[in-house]
Amino acid sequence: MVIRMRHTRGHSGNRRSHHALKAVSLSTCSHCGAQHRPHHMCLECGYYNGRQVMNLEELKAKRDARIKAKKERIKLDLGDTAPVTGEETAEKIEEKK
Repeated sequence: MVIRMRHTRGHSGNRRSHHALKAVSLSTCSHCGAQHRPHHMCLECGYYNGRQVMNLEELKAKRDARIKAKKERIKLDLGDTAPVTGEETAEKIEEKK
């Protein structure tokens, strides 16, 4: 669609008067005192409305274990130093004789 008439600065300003960003409103967690979005779970402790919704400590432990295992896999793949079992070493010793 083509604009047929030029808009004055006042008209454009009136239209843009609602484009301003509003400040974020935050609530204080009743359990740990951290700031969080209203009507949302606290991201620090996992509580909402005075009760625990998610066990964030358990989830963080699982995530850390998963990341650690992934780093070990990557290290083994890049280094080509796979763990050697007893059977493999016995076979290599026999081949050298």
